[in-house]
Amino acid sequence: QVQLVESGGGLVQAGDSLRLSCAASGRPLSMYAMAWFRQAPGKEREFVSSIRWSGGATYYADTVKGRFTISRNIARNQVYLQMNNLKPEDTAVYYCSVHQVGASDYNLWGQGTQVTVSS
Repeated sequence: QVQLVESGGGLVQAGDSLRLSCAASGRPLSMYAMAWFRQAPGKEREFVSSIRWSGGATYYADTVKGRFTISRNIARNQVYLQMNNLKPEDTAVYYCSVHQVGASDYNLWGQGTQVTVSS
């Protein structure tokens, strides 16, 4: 059984920073990429950022580009999301996800961590 556990969410003010972490544990994973998605109340889940496990290429949604930074620790099977200059519109539940090698899309999901940004 594979588990993805997110941490680091919280309540902050606009302009503040937060660092989210996601740890993958369980049976050996063959990861193609890890990513962060988010879902705000009443909205669909949206892509935030991803990182290729091999090579480390990173991708960002336009809404977070320049403010968020994704990184990974291969030895620990962890991915991080450094979020700076947070805005109220960043308020959402943030989900960690894994795209395993051979899968057609992101196929493993964490339970999510709440990020709330007050104005």
